[in-house]
Amino acid sequence: MANTCNNVDDPVFPGTGLPNCQFLEQDIKTCQSKGKIVTLSLGGATGAASFTSDSQAEQFADTVWNLFLGGSSSTRPFGEASPPTTLHDANNSSGSAVLDGVDLDIEGGSSTGFAAFVRRIRSRASGASKTYYVTAAPQCPFPDAYLSPILNAVGVDAVYVQFYNNYCSVASPGSFNFGDWDNWAKTQAPNRNVKIFIGAPASSTAAGSGYVDANSLINLARQAKSQYSSFGGVMLWDASQAYANNRYDRAVKNGIAGGGSGTTQPPSTTTTRTTTTTTTTSGGGGGGSGGCGGVAAWSSGVAYVGGSKVTYNGHLWTAKWWTQADTPGGAAGVWTDNGACFAGKEAPTEAVSVSSAPETIPTSSSFEEASALSASAGVSASGSDAEATAAVETSDSNVPRRVSRFFRF
Repeated sequence: MANTCNNVDDPVFPGTGLPNCQFLEQDIKTCQSKGKIVTLSLGGATGAASFTSDSQAEQFADTVWNLFLGGSSSTRPFGEASPPTTLHDANNSSGSAVLDGVDLDIEGGSSTGFAAFVRRIRSRASGASKTYYVTAAPQCPFPDAYLSPILNAVGVDAVYVQFYNNYCSVASPGSFNFGDWDNWAKTQAPNRNVKIFIGAPASSTAAGSGYVDANSLINLARQAKSQYSSFGGVMLWDASQAYANNRYDRAVKNGIAGGGSGTTQPPSTTTTRTTTTTTTTSGGGGGGSGGCGGVAAWSSGVAYVGGSKVTYNGHLWTAKWWTQADTPGGAAGVWTDNGACFAGKEAPTEAVSVSSAPETIPTSSSFEEASALSASAGVSASGSDAEATAAVETSDSNVPRRVSRFFRF
C-alpha cells in the first residue's frame, strides 16, 4: 500500500516519521472479511533493513506488534486503538485494523537479529485467537544471500520467491529453479509444511527483467503444482501493475484454478501430459555408471521434469528440475551426468510434451494474500520494493517504485 499511504504524501503522527493511514482502516477490514491476508512487509530493494543485535530486533518486534498487530498504541497507523481486555480477536474490537502478520523482504544490510525478531513475534502471537503469519520473499538464486540464514533458523508459513530480475526467472525456463526451493522446504525448512509461491512481475514495467505473458506463467505454475507438493500459488509484483495490465492477476488466477487460458474465461481443456515409463530386465551389462535401456535420446523440443532421464553423447543424464532446450552438459547446469551408459538395465523416463492446452490442475491452496504494506525497518513507509539481488542484479530506472506487493492464488 505504499502507493496509497506513506510518510511523504500523507500526514505523520506528531514527533514521528510514522504515516497516519487511518483512512485505510475499513478497507483493510473489508479485505480481511473476504478471507484476504494483509501483512506488513519489511525491507525492500533499498530498505537496507538491519539490526545490530538480537535485543534490538526483539524491541522492534514489540513495536511492530503494538503498532500493527495484536498490541495497542496511541499511534497505530490504521486507526486509533483501544487496549484489548481479553484474547478476543483484535479485529472484532473497536478501533484499528489489525494486520495478519509480517513479511520479510530483506535484500540488503545484514541478517543479524531477524531470527530473534521472528521468534518474538511468534511469542507475542502465542495463545491469540487470531492467526498471525510470518512470510518471506527471497531472491530465486539459492540460497538467498540475506534471507537463507533466517529461513534455516526459524519457521515461516510461506515463501514468495522472486523469480525475476535474476537468471532463474520465470522468463528462463531452463534456469527456473523451483526444485531447489521445494527441496529446501522438504529437507531443511524448520516448518516442513511451508508453501513456496512463484513470484512474478505483473507487467513488463513491474521489474527490470523476468516478465512473461499470463499463459506462460499459468503453464509454469501448473507444472510446478503437478510436480512439487510445496507449491502454494503465485505472487505478483504488484497490485497496481496487475490492474493496469488488463487484470493480469485475474487471468493468472482463473487460468490456474479453472484450467483456462490467461486471456479468456476458463474453457474446458484436454489433458496433454504424456508420461512414458520403460522398464527392461537387467542383462548384467558391463562398465559405466548408468543404465540406458529404453531411455530416449535428449530432444530440444521436449519439456522434461525433475528426475527425467535422457541419453546424450553416450552418457545418461537426469534432469534436476523442469527444463526444455537446455543441452545436457551445457552452461545452464540443468542436467546431472550419471556417467557413460550401457543398455540392458532398468531406466524409467518421464517427459512432458509442450502444448497450448496443458493438463488441468485443481486448486488446493489455503494461502491467499491480497496485499502487503511495504515498510522499512524504521516503520516508515517505503515503496522501494522492486526487487533485485546483489549477486545477480538488474536495475532499471523506469521501474515504478511506490507500489505494493500483491499476492493472489
